[in-house]
Amino acid sequence: MLRSLGHLFVGILSVLVYFFNTVFWATLIFILSIFKLIPLKPWRKFISYLLDACATAWISVNNLNQRLTSGTTWHVQGLSELSPKDWYLIIANHQSWVDILVLQRVFNRRIPFLKFFLKKELIWVPVLGLAWWALDFPFMRRYTKSFLAKNPHLKGKDMETTRAACEKFKHKPVSIMNFVEGTRFTQVKHDRQNSPFTHLLKPRAGGVAFVLTAMGNQLHKLIDVTIDYPAGVPSFWDFVSGKVKDIRVNISVTPIKDIVQDGFFSTDYFDNPDQRIRFQQWLNARWEHKDQLLESMNSTQSPL
Repeated sequence: MLRSLGHLFVGILSVLVYFFNTVFWATLIFILSIFKLIPLKPWRKFISYLLDACATAWISVNNLNQRLTSGTTWHVQGLSELSPKDWYLIIANHQSWVDILVLQRVFNRRIPFLKFFLKKELIWVPVLGLAWWALDFPFMRRYTKSFLAKNPHLKGKDMETTRAACEKFKHKPVSIMNFVEGTRFTQVKHDRQNSPFTHLLKPRAGGVAFVLTAMGNQLHKLIDVTIDYPAGVPSFWDFVSGKVKDIRVNISVTPIKDIVQDGFFSTDYFDNPDQRIRFQQWLNARWEHKDQLLESMNSTQSPL
């Protein structure tokens, strides 16, 4: 009973800190976002760095909150090769919303602030669209096969638009995050897919290929993250209330030029069926290694 009350108190306190920290920094980010609308390139660049600093500070306070309330022991391998001045593509297995907090905790101030590719339509989401734009989240435009069949003259224009949107990252380090399984692991999804892996869903190569095609010349390294929860996959409440005792994270860094030079990826991915097969096979091999790594870490997928 006392332990349950302790977890309840810690959870409520932690959630309140998350809430007020988020409100404070989100308000500041939104105000700076409005200033970034002024169409002066040097000014926008200056505001962009301020916005990234705000986002980094938001995560730093969240991490401090975790250190004071969670009591989690972290086992992290592979951080030594990272730098906040480099350009990264990050892939990881996905089991829980806690994964986002884990990635932010592990990578904050070690690599540039994590960003996700977003559909171009999301820029019109009230408040958030402006914040995502201001934080330089790259927006992508993808045309469907049926649309291109009716408008063949637009083939390749979506990629050109996305590349143009990513031009800012030539001189500004960035980290692009992609959960290649496309969704969180559950046993039901695993069985529905008939996944060949024990602890993972099937990886999808298309999202990674899109990022590499749009930004291949700008991104320098691939970070492959394996996240393991030894006592079972936690909920957000489990994490904030101090119930998660151990988290294990393994980080592997591969130069993207090695992937290209070895022939596993080329920018004609979307037009070359053989290239798509080869890249999917490469990603499957990485996932096989990740599955074996999770097995060696005594990973389970049962809930707490």
